[in-house]
Amino acid sequence: MAKLSFVLIVLLFSLVASITLAQSFKEEKWATRLKFQRKKETVTNLQFYFHDTLSGKNPSAVRVAEATETEKSPTLFGVIMMADDPLTETPDPNSKLLGRAQGLYGSAGQQEMGLIMAMNFGFIDGIYNGSSISLLGKNSAMHLVREMPIVGGTGLFRLARGYAIAQTHWIDFTTGDAIVGYNVTVVH
Repeated sequence: MAKLSFVLIVLLFSLVASITLAQSFKEEKWATRLKFQRKKETVTNLQFYFHDTLSGKNPSAVRVAEATETEKSPTLFGVIMMADDPLTETPDPNSKLLGRAQGLYGSAGQQEMGLIMAMNFGFIDGIYNGSSISLLGKNSAMHLVREMPIVGGTGLFRLARGYAIAQTHWIDFTTGDAIVGYNVTVVH
């Protein structure tokens, strides 16, 4: 009899525990859990040039904020720039326009020129028209080659992840104008 009582108590406890557990995983009205079947992922490599122009009558990047000490800093620590830079097929500014880099970057390094970049590369050419990738990370701008993460995308690049290798093609240290080659590998 004691064994039967023990078994009944264990079964009752298991039933109560499973009901409580099921209720804790109940979906909310505002959220729907989707069943995801992993499709074969695509890896895309993109090569383009970023034209960051701070000088002239029509700059593509402008200073929108700075700290009171920014002008005294050799790295312009505290400056924030807003950009709408053309992306082209070759380093020539007159080459085919592939899209635009829109976002901001700020000088976050006190010892070296280290830019924190939050950029959206929106494409307008071919099958990538209307698609974009998002970059968020540190750009050690004075290094010849640097790597930054791709953290998302839209259109054909929805759910993208990957990395961008940036290499300065040309820079004018007087004005800050630069052309930077980007080689981006995206998994989507």
